[in-house]
Amino acid sequence: MSAQEDRCTARRSSIRVDPEATANDLLSDAVEWLQYARGLTEFIGEMVHESDGVDCRKMALVWEAVGSVLHIGVQCTAQAHANLAWEQKRTTAAGCDR
Repeated sequence: MSAQEDRCTARRSSIRVDPEATANDLLSDAVEWLQYARGLTEFIGEMVHESDGVDCRKMALVWEAVGSVLHIGVQCTAQAHANLAWEQKRTTAAGCDR
């Protein structure tokens, strides 16, 4: 693998979701991760405004961090959605059994 291919390889962050977590817990976690992403983007803005020159390597690392944090927030949201759909299906199925 060339150095160019290695630099372009996408890395995805992930977290292990607690199987006992409720949809509300997962949505709260997603909000927290999204707040981290917001903080990182504010940091990027400050870094660019305050510097005379932009270090592209550092900028790329920070943007990768933003992408990772957003990805984790999306994972939490998707799992919360799945939990809600599963619970709704169980509730509907339980209502049909009566």
